[in-house]
Amino acid sequence: MADLNLKIIAEKINDSVPGTHKLFEADDFDGLVALAKKQADEGASYIDVNVGSRSPELMTKLVKAIQGVVSVPLCIDSPDFELQKAGLSAYDLKKADGAMPLVNSISELRMEFVELAEIQPVKFIVLCTESSVDGNLKPNETAEDIFAAGLRVSSVIKKKCSYITNNDLFFDPGMGPLGADMTGATNATIDAVKLIHESEELKGCHMSVGLSNFSVQLPSRTAGGDLVKTPLESAFLTLTNPLGMDHVIGSTKKKYRSLETGHPALETVKDILKLEGFDRLMRIQEFYS
Repeated sequence: MADLNLKIIAEKINDSVPGTHKLFEADDFDGLVALAKKQADEGASYIDVNVGSRSPELMTKLVKAIQGVVSVPLCIDSPDFELQKAGLSAYDLKKADGAMPLVNSISELRMEFVELAEIQPVKFIVLCTESSVDGNLKPNETAEDIFAAGLRVSSVIKKKCSYITNNDLFFDPGMGPLGADMTGATNATIDAVKLIHESEELKGCHMSVGLSNFSVQLPSRTAGGDLVKTPLESAFLTLTNPLGMDHVIGSTKKKYRSLETGHPALETVKDILKLEGFDRLMRIQEFYS
């Protein structure tokens, strides 16, 4: 991105994406591999690979096939340990010019993922949105809780993986839909980004979010016909990229950019961060009208 310090983890090879789901359902392996190459050609820094609930054998086959046509490193994306294991066992460092794969993602609910580093050296995306309280999931709703969870997980990773430095860690503070945010989840995300950025202990780390989640459920255009999803996502990046949000799981087609002060999308997001409850949704409606 010309005016952003931003790298893209290409999002399309994911069974939850409708068009890609059709490729999976049709066993169109050539189509999946072509999609990987297309995203690499469009500038992806990583290719995300998510086969949904399909088999470890498919993950193995897909990783090998993608690495047969691209040298871009892969992001193995699954909450399932066996799928992660299959993907990482198939991953060939030499075919990625020595670049380690990304594991998306480890959290306090998935600390067994640390063991994946025994297969080969990996980089970790640390999901900071959940905590383990007596073995049970507790969603993190404040910036302080998000930050604290990230610190705890990264501390365990560093103790168990001697090669890990902050440069091998990508912190994901969570990303919810702006159009449904009446409780301040977006504020918590941005405030957590600030805390991570200001932390001496995490100096040199990376940050990433699933950026498409920010504008999900929102219309693609304003009443005047203007495309708005990318500007809204760019507004988020305008606020967070200077604070270290240097990666996103996103689209290689979209032209993310830093927005100038006064841009309608940027001012809308700034206003929403100052509002509460239903007023936040009304401000979104005003933007679209």
